[in-house]
Amino acid sequence: MRVGWRNRLAAICLALVAAGGPATVAAQESGVVRSPVLTIDSERLYADSLFGKRVQNEFEAAVAVLEAENRKIEGQLIEEEKQLTEKRPGMAPEEFRVLADAFDAKVQRIRNERAAKLRALAQSRENAQRLFLQSISPVLESIMTEAGAAVIVESRSVFLSARIIDVTSDAVARIDARIGDGSDLQQPEQQ
Repeated sequence: MRVGWRNRLAAICLALVAAGGPATVAAQESGVVRSPVLTIDSERLYADSLFGKRVQNEFEAAVAVLEAENRKIEGQLIEEEKQLTEKRPGMAPEEFRVLADAFDAKVQRIRNERAAKLRALAQSRENAQRLFLQSISPVLESIMTEAGAAVIVESRSVFLSARIIDVTSDAVARIDARIGDGSDLQQPEQQ
């Protein structure tokens, strides 16, 4: 008989732990989770925010423009190479070599310019992510204070936790309310 009682008690304890325990009830009533440790999915925090969506849309649009420019330049270079190839039979080898070397140098210069533009786009996106992280600190600090938390950890580095301590959705909503899409935020000066 005692074994059955212990099994039921263990099942009740497991159910409480799975449901978040007594703190879950208090958290649901007050709307704020009370936990010394909170988790957050930083990738989702950024990607789901209005700020992250705006930056991603702008990045994708800029990349699309760059790709269209690249296709246009590629077409021009193919045509130029074709014309150079057609001229070759009527030229002295030395004359052709000068034109071919000039064409190769032009292609290399264009590749370097295009790669630099892509790096600049990626750097701009990274700068926006840094600005986002700087701008959301007050929001995350307020969530920590309300929860009585000492730390917010990355959810991907946690082996097992109750879902109730993940504050990502709440943080996204608060960040959106505070900074919107972030288009009016200024990048801090680099020192």
